Amino acid sequence: MNKRRVVVTGLGAVTPIGICIDEFWSNLLHGKNGVAPITKFDASNFETQFAAEVKNFEPEKYIDRKSIKRMDPFTQYAIASADMAVSDSGLNLENVNKERFGVIFGSGIGGMETYQQQHWNYQEAKNPRVISPFFVTMMISDIAAGQISIKFGLKGPNYATTSACATSSHAIADAFMLIQRGSAELMLGGGSEAAITEMSIGGFSAMKALSKWNQRYLEACRPFDKDRNGFVMGEGAGIILLEEYEHAKKRGAKIYCEMIGIGLTADAYHVTAPTPGGEGAVRSMGEAIKDGGITITDVDYINAHGTSTPYNDVNETMAIKKVFGEHAYKLIVSSTKSMTGHLLGAAGGVEAIATILAIQNDIVPPTINLTNPDPECDLNYSPLKATKKVIRCAISNTFGFGGHNASLLFKKLED
Repeated sequence: MNKRRVVVTGLGAVTPIGICIDEFWSNLLHGKNGVAPITKFDASNFETQFAAEVKNFEPEKYIDRKSIKRMDPFTQYAIASADMAVSDSGLNLENVNKERFGVIFGSGIGGMETYQQQHWNYQEAKNPRVISPFFVTMMISDIAAGQISIKFGLKGPNYATTSACATSSHAIADAFMLIQRGSAELMLGGGSEAAITEMSIGGFSAMKALSKWNQRYLEACRPFDKDRNGFVMGEGAGIILLEEYEHAKKRGAKIYCEMIGIGLTADAYHVTAPTPGGEGAVRSMGEAIKDGGITITDVDYINAHGTSTPYNDVNETMAIKKVFGEHAYKLIVSSTKSMTGHLLGAAGGVEAIATILAIQNDIVPPTINLTNPDPECDLNYSPLKATKKVIRCAISNTFGFGGHNASLLFKKLED
């Protein structure tokens, strides 16, 4: 099959460190920390009392007041990010064939806040009539993709992905493949999450996945650091607009970069722990490089999954060294989760945006809080401050519970 070229022409993000691309990118480069004590509920009885919440979000800028009440926050974040990406792309939707414009957009958990609240309503009243008629359509994880398509009238391929932390990377990968094979000219791909709730924080804490540094919360998310002790939950949304190259060129679109490859694999090993040595990650990065038709020495930057957990950081480092050999010490790795926290199903979308902007601007965001490097994590992680470097190609990694691995490969545009 003659694969069509795919480029990135629009970006949209709602994050703990910024609710627009310019703010998000500036704060990334300056090492802004999005972690703070939880305000969404009283966390005083919880082992973990902090998270990376979205701040100062105003849904009224993107959604009418009536609809806001019928959307879980994860869908509100999704609509806002999609609105930003479409605006950023410069598209005139009146001149677009909307049957060739689709949306693949996922969530790892979906409407957790809605589910939790409606359950509490029922438990208190013991009467099913108190359950909202909008409960199901607010809670289901596919509804964000549907709501985006409804808002913009997009009638192309439309569905959701759910693969834990790899969710939005899988959505972007699917969007990429659909354009490559000729099923669409334009695709929005990404994910959103709004799971800073009692049940989510309590559940992840119960499985010993979260950091408990309540007195040192600003230092808690420290990927590749010897003192790391669990991830910090974040929330938000990240979406990218992918476009067939000739379609973008014909309309004179601003092009951020080209997307050239994907690697999708499974560990088939354990529900939460990665394969020792990062075998699944080795194959996902290798497949992305092969799919993109480049060599390992063409890759200058990796936006790591980098969760600040004992298992991930060492195994991802080992995987990078296995794939890249000596070149692993010449490229730069960084974890933007050190600033945003772990956005779960939205992580891949937000981190793909960081990767794309790193290529466009030839600068690598820092890994903050990396003050005591783990001896087993011995690569260049751009510690504490951004690193200027010409970036030809870059990979964004996301690995999810269940053994889901996704690597997205982006390249500086060459006509």
